[in-house]
Amino acid sequence: MPSILRENSIYKESGLATIAGLDEAGRGALAGPVVAAAVILPLDEPERLQQLHEVNDSKQLSAKTRERLFSLITANVLCYGIGSCQAADIDEMGIIPATKEAMLQALSQLDPQAGYLLIDGRIRLKRTPLPQQAVIRGDSKSLSIAAASILAKVTRDRMMVDLDGRYPQYGFARHKGYGTEFHRQAIAQLGATPEHRLSFSPLRQTLL
Repeated sequence: MPSILRENSIYKESGLATIAGLDEAGRGALAGPVVAAAVILPLDEPERLQQLHEVNDSKQLSAKTRERLFSLITANVLCYGIGSCQAADIDEMGIIPATKEAMLQALSQLDPQAGYLLIDGRIRLKRTPLPQQAVIRGDSKSLSIAAASILAKVTRDRMMVDLDGRYPQYGFARHKGYGTEFHRQAIAQLGATPEHRLSFSPLRQTLL
Protein backbone atom coordinates (compact mmCIF):
# COMPACT_ATOMS: atom_id res chain seq x y z
CA MET A 1 0.00 0.00 0.00
CA PRO A 2 1.21 3.54 -0.65
CA SER A 3 2.47 5.50 2.33
CA ILE A 4 3.63 8.99 3.30
CA LEU A 5 7.21 7.88 3.95
CA ARG A 6 8.51 9.67 0.87
CA GLU A 7 6.54 12.82 1.63
CA ASN A 8 7.66 12.86 5.26
CA SER A 9 11.29 12.36 4.27
CA ILE A 10 11.17 15.35 1.92
CA TYR A 11 9.35 17.39 4.57
CA LYS A 12 12.00 16.65 7.19
CA GLU A 13 14.96 17.26 4.88
CA SER A 14 13.70 20.40 3.14
CA GLY A 15 11.08 21.85 5.46
CA LEU A 16 8.65 21.90 2.53
CA ALA A 17 5.21 20.71 3.62
CA THR A 18 3.37 21.41 0.35
CA ILE A 19 4.47 18.30 -1.54
CA ALA A 20 2.24 17.59 -4.51
CA GLY A 21 1.75 14.11 -5.90
CA LEU A 22 0.84 13.98 -9.60
CA ASP A 23 -0.57 11.25 -11.82
CA GLU A 24 -2.48 10.93 -15.07
CA ALA A 25 -5.22 8.82 -16.59
CA GLY A 26 -5.93 8.01 -20.21
CA ARG A 27 -2.50 8.31 -21.73
CA GLY A 28 -2.86 5.08 -23.69
CA ALA A 29 -6.46 5.46 -24.82
CA LEU A 30 -7.51 5.88 -28.45
CA ALA A 31 -10.20 8.44 -27.61
CA GLY A 32 -11.01 11.08 -25.05
CA PRO A 33 -8.81 13.39 -23.01
CA VAL A 34 -5.73 12.75 -20.96
CA VAL A 35 -6.45 13.89 -17.40
CA ALA A 36 -3.96 14.72 -14.66
CA ALA A 37 -4.44 15.44 -10.98
CA ALA A 38 -2.24 17.01 -8.30
CA VAL A 39 -2.77 16.41 -4.59
CA ILE A 40 -1.13 17.94 -1.51
CA LEU A 41 -1.65 15.99 1.69
CA PRO A 42 -2.13 17.59 5.14
CA LEU A 43 1.08 16.09 6.55
CA ASP A 44 0.60 17.78 9.94
CA GLU A 45 -2.97 16.52 10.39
CA PRO A 46 -2.98 12.80 11.23
CA GLU A 47 -6.75 12.70 11.72
CA ARG A 48 -7.37 13.76 8.12
CA LEU A 49 -4.65 11.45 6.83
CA GLN A 50 -6.30 8.54 8.61
CA GLN A 51 -9.39 9.11 6.47
CA LEU A 52 -7.26 8.15 3.45
CA HIS A 53 -6.11 4.75 4.73
CA GLU A 54 -7.90 2.91 1.89
CA VAL A 55 -6.30 5.00 -0.86
CA ASN A 56 -4.33 2.85 -3.29
CA ASP A 57 -3.22 2.81 -6.92
CA SER A 58 -6.45 3.47 -8.84
CA LYS A 59 -5.83 0.41 -11.04
CA GLN A 60 -6.11 -1.82 -7.96
CA LEU A 61 -9.57 -0.52 -7.03
CA SER A 62 -13.07 -1.11 -8.34
CA ALA A 63 -14.96 1.73 -9.99
CA LYS A 64 -17.35 1.85 -7.03
CA THR A 65 -14.47 2.11 -4.55
CA ARG A 66 -12.76 4.82 -6.61
CA GLU A 67 -15.95 6.87 -6.64
CA ARG A 68 -16.28 6.59 -2.87
CA LEU A 69 -12.62 7.46 -2.30
CA PHE A 70 -12.87 10.43 -4.66
CA SER A 71 -15.17 12.15 -2.16
CA LEU A 72 -12.97 11.21 0.80
CA ILE A 73 -9.86 12.51 -0.93
CA THR A 74 -11.33 15.84 -1.99
CA ALA A 75 -12.69 16.36 1.55
CA ASN A 76 -9.51 15.49 3.43
CA VAL A 77 -6.48 16.62 1.41
CA LEU A 78 -4.95 20.04 1.85
CA CYS A 79 -5.77 20.92 -1.76
CA TYR A 80 -6.05 19.36 -5.19
CA GLY A 81 -6.18 20.32 -8.86
CA ILE A 82 -7.32 18.57 -12.03
CA GLY A 83 -6.28 19.36 -15.61
CA SER A 84 -6.92 17.83 -19.01
CA CYS A 85 -5.99 17.96 -22.68
CA GLN A 86 -8.45 16.92 -25.34
CA ALA A 87 -7.86 14.63 -28.32
CA ALA A 88 -7.18 17.53 -30.71
CA ASP A 89 -4.50 18.88 -28.35
CA ILE A 90 -2.95 15.42 -28.09
CA ASP A 91 -2.84 15.13 -31.88
CA GLU A 92 -1.26 18.56 -32.17
CA MET A 93 1.45 18.33 -29.50
CA GLY A 94 1.86 14.62 -28.78
CA ILE A 95 0.74 12.58 -25.80
CA ILE A 96 3.71 13.26 -23.51
CA PRO A 97 3.61 17.06 -23.94
CA ALA A 98 -0.18 16.93 -23.56
CA THR A 99 0.18 14.93 -20.35
CA LYS A 100 2.66 17.49 -19.02
CA GLU A 101 0.29 20.31 -19.97
CA ALA A 102 -2.54 18.64 -18.05
CA MET A 103 -0.24 18.27 -15.03
CA LEU A 104 0.73 21.94 -15.20
CA GLN A 105 -2.96 22.87 -15.33
CA ALA A 106 -3.57 20.77 -12.22
CA LEU A 107 -0.63 22.39 -10.43
CA SER A 108 -1.90 25.87 -11.25
CA GLN A 109 -5.11 25.17 -9.31
CA LEU A 110 -3.39 24.31 -6.03
CA ASP A 111 -3.84 26.68 -3.11
CA PRO A 112 -1.47 26.70 -1.35
CA GLN A 113 0.91 26.20 -4.22
CA ALA A 114 3.22 23.21 -4.35
CA GLY A 115 6.80 23.52 -3.11
CA TYR A 116 7.91 20.06 -4.28
CA LEU A 117 6.60 17.53 -6.82
CA LEU A 118 6.34 13.76 -6.78
CA ILE A 119 5.39 12.60 -10.29
CA ASP A 120 4.35 9.09 -11.22
CA GLY A 121 6.48 7.39 -13.85
CA ARG A 122 9.38 8.99 -15.68
CA ILE A 123 7.91 12.40 -16.44
CA ARG A 124 9.71 15.59 -15.46
CA LEU A 125 8.10 19.01 -15.77
CA LYS A 126 10.78 21.29 -17.20
CA ARG A 127 8.40 24.25 -17.42
CA THR A 128 8.34 24.66 -13.64
CA PRO A 129 11.34 25.47 -11.45
CA LEU A 130 9.98 23.38 -8.59
CA PRO A 131 12.16 20.56 -7.25
CA GLN A 132 10.71 17.23 -8.28
CA GLN A 133 11.13 13.48 -8.32
CA ALA A 134 9.92 11.05 -10.97
CA VAL A 135 8.76 7.96 -9.08
CA ILE A 136 8.43 4.69 -10.99
CA ARG A 137 5.20 2.96 -9.90
CA GLY A 138 4.64 5.95 -7.69
CA ASP A 139 0.91 5.25 -7.38
CA SER A 140 1.78 2.13 -5.39
CA LYS A 141 4.42 3.86 -3.24
CA SER A 142 3.35 7.44 -2.49
CA LEU A 143 0.00 8.28 -0.89
CA SER A 144 -0.18 11.67 -2.58
CA ILE A 145 0.44 10.12 -6.02
CA ALA A 146 -2.09 7.35 -5.32
CA ALA A 147 -4.69 9.96 -4.34
CA ALA A 148 -3.95 11.87 -7.55
CA SER A 149 -4.35 8.66 -9.56
CA ILE A 150 -7.86 8.21 -8.20
CA LEU A 151 -8.90 11.81 -8.86
CA ALA A 152 -7.57 11.63 -12.42
CA LYS A 153 -9.14 8.24 -13.15
CA VAL A 154 -12.58 9.07 -11.73
CA THR A 155 -12.66 12.44 -13.48
CA ARG A 156 -11.72 10.91 -16.82
CA ASP A 157 -14.19 8.04 -16.46
CA ARG A 158 -16.97 10.56 -15.83
CA MET A 159 -15.92 12.46 -18.96
CA MET A 160 -16.05 9.26 -21.00
CA VAL A 161 -19.53 8.42 -19.69
CA ASP A 162 -20.64 11.88 -20.83
CA LEU A 163 -19.11 11.24 -24.25
CA ASP A 164 -21.00 7.95 -24.44
CA GLY A 165 -24.21 9.94 -24.37
CA ARG A 166 -23.05 11.87 -27.45
CA TYR A 167 -21.62 8.87 -29.30
CA PRO A 168 -23.53 5.83 -28.01
CA GLN A 169 -22.45 3.53 -30.83
CA TYR A 170 -18.83 3.52 -29.66
CA GLY A 171 -19.29 2.16 -26.13
CA PHE A 172 -17.19 4.84 -24.40
CA ALA A 173 -18.91 4.21 -21.05
CA ARG A 174 -17.78 0.58 -21.23
CA HIS A 175 -14.15 0.79 -22.38
CA LYS A 176 -13.41 4.45 -21.57
CA GLY A 177 -11.80 5.02 -24.97
CA TYR A 178 -9.22 2.23 -24.77
CA GLY A 179 -8.52 -0.01 -27.73
CA THR A 180 -10.78 -2.95 -27.03
CA GLU A 181 -11.92 -5.18 -29.89
CA PHE A 182 -15.41 -3.67 -29.69
CA HIS A 183 -13.99 -0.15 -29.90
CA ARG A 184 -11.72 -0.96 -32.84
CA GLN A 185 -14.60 -2.55 -34.72
CA ALA A 186 -16.78 0.50 -34.08
CA ILE A 187 -14.04 2.77 -35.50
CA ALA A 188 -13.68 0.52 -38.56
CA GLN A 189 -17.42 0.54 -39.20
CA LEU A 190 -18.34 4.10 -38.22
CA GLY A 191 -15.13 6.08 -38.59
CA ALA A 192 -13.59 8.40 -36.03
CA THR A 193 -15.33 10.99 -33.90
CA PRO A 194 -13.82 14.38 -32.96
CA GLU A 195 -12.90 12.70 -29.65
CA HIS A 196 -10.57 10.17 -31.28
CA ARG A 197 -6.80 10.62 -31.36
CA LEU A 198 -6.01 10.46 -35.04
CA SER A 199 -2.27 10.58 -34.40
CA PHE A 200 -2.26 7.24 -32.55
CA SER A 201 -0.92 4.53 -34.82
CA PRO A 202 -3.62 1.90 -34.12
CA LEU A 203 -6.27 4.43 -35.11
CA ARG A 204 -4.35 5.57 -38.20
CA GLN A 205 -4.03 1.96 -39.35
CA THR A 206 -7.72 1.29 -38.78
CA LEU A 207 -8.75 4.32 -40.83
CA LEU A 208 -6.43 3.64 -43.78
